[in-house]
Amino acid sequence: MMRLPPFTYVAARTLAEATAALAEHGHAAMLVAGGTDLYPNMKRRQFEPRVLVGLRGIRELSGVRGSAREGVTLGAGTTLSTVAAHREIATHYPALATAAGLVSSPQLRAMGTIGGNVCVDTRCNYYNQSFEWRRAIGFCMKKDGDTCLVAPGSTRCWAVSSSDTAPALVSLDARVRLVGPGGERTVPIAALYRDDGIEHLAKTREEIVTDILLPPADEWRSTYLKLRRRGSFDFPVLGVAVAARLEGDVVRGARIVLGAVASLPRSAERAEAALIGRRLTPEVIATVADLAAGPSKPLDNTDFTHPYRKKVTRVFVARALRAIGGLDAGGSAVEEVA
Repeated sequence: MMRLPPFTYVAARTLAEATAALAEHGHAAMLVAGGTDLYPNMKRRQFEPRVLVGLRGIRELSGVRGSAREGVTLGAGTTLSTVAAHREIATHYPALATAAGLVSSPQLRAMGTIGGNVCVDTRCNYYNQSFEWRRAIGFCMKKDGDTCLVAPGSTRCWAVSSSDTAPALVSLDARVRLVGPGGERTVPIAALYRDDGIEHLAKTREEIVTDILLPPADEWRSTYLKLRRRGSFDFPVLGVAVAARLEGDVVRGARIVLGAVASLPRSAERAEAALIGRRLTPEVIATVADLAAGPSKPLDNTDFTHPYRKKVTRVFVARALRAIGGLDAGGSAVEEVA
């Protein structure tokens, strides 16, 4: 049985207490809210903090405020199950509600938080294993080693973004509020991510994601599709988030964001541009789906083969666009493969 290493738990009651504890303990400290990803990683010795700063006691981090007309603010400590079931989000920001509802299992969604999923660690077949397994192969550069076992000649880690909600939030043009010792700042959520499997978050260790801010819905339509082997529990092997604003049947705004194909959620900008001013005809959808597969460059570092994951990118983008255009039901939001 894998057991947690020893650590000290600091139950912060305010953001000031949490940021002070992070500053005091430096690299020895990590944040924890739901802990659904952190604790298993600690058991595998992927993370070995000596201090955990708990956020569950900070009341201001939980809850959903606002409306689709004026914009919605999600406290980072709001559980994924709450986000998935919230009527305003499900009605006006369906990509986010779907993505939150597809994270892991019902039990873990009841514990896991939207902020935790936004910041969840990157994943790789060579990294997300027990300590003994990783030691047997000589470790990888993400933890304890110095070589990327996916691309041995590379100078960087290629672990992939494993968040379901991140692609959806990027497609919805969300922003995040960060609070740290130096004060508060708000940035586009896309700016929170780096294309680096190790340093995948563009924030300081002392900063805490406190809120996710959704802009007014403004007639945008959205959807999220997920590929995974099992219809519950598994992390995404591919995530596709599509949002579009239509005037009549003409696309006036479009965002296509791919998850689990790089170390960050990746926008398909050429595909987005090809949609503007066009009608969602079968021919346009096929062209856009082909363009969207361009930025999808998965490596052999998760479940399924990377050529298959790239092929499914086309299928999922086309399926999402058909759903947004009302051309068909769009299929299931999750693809199960035996």
